[in-house]
Amino acid sequence: MGTRETVRLTADVVAFAPHRGVLHVLLIRRGFEPFAGRWALPGGHVDAGEQVETAARRELAEETGIAVDALRLVGFYTAPGRDPRGRYVTGAYTTVLPDMPAPVAADDATAARWLPVSDALATGLAFDHAQIIRDALKEN
Repeated sequence: MGTRETVRLTADVVAFAPHRGVLHVLLIRRGFEPFAGRWALPGGHVDAGEQVETAARRELAEETGIAVDALRLVGFYTAPGRDPRGRYVTGAYTTVLPDMPAPVAADDATAARWLPVSDALATGLAFDHAQIIRDALKEN
C-alpha cells in the first residue's frame, strides 16, 4: 500500500467579458501565501456538504462582489504540486458576461480587476491559473 495523502477540494472561476473588442478576464490579487500579491482566479475551498459549482459561485461573489447564474465546467485540475500547500484538486468553471461589472475586492482578495486576457497570461499568475484560462478560452 502507498502512503495516504489528504486531498483538499477547491473551486475556481474564469469570468470573461468583452470590452471594446478585447476579451478580458476577472482576476483577484491574493492577500495570503502562497503567491501573496500575485494575480489569480477568484476561488477557494469547497465547504463541507457544498457542491463544487456552488462553491465556485460563492467564492466569486465573496472575492469580487460579482454574482453569476450560469457556469460551465472547464475541468478538474489534479496535478500533484499544483499548490505548494499540499494536494489540492480544483473544479474550474467559466462564464462569459455581456459587460464588465465593477468588482469589489473582499474576503482574502486585496484587489480585483478585469485584465485583457493577453495581459493576464503575461503577468505570471498564481498556481496553474494560466493553464486554466487557456483551457477556458477553448470552451468559449
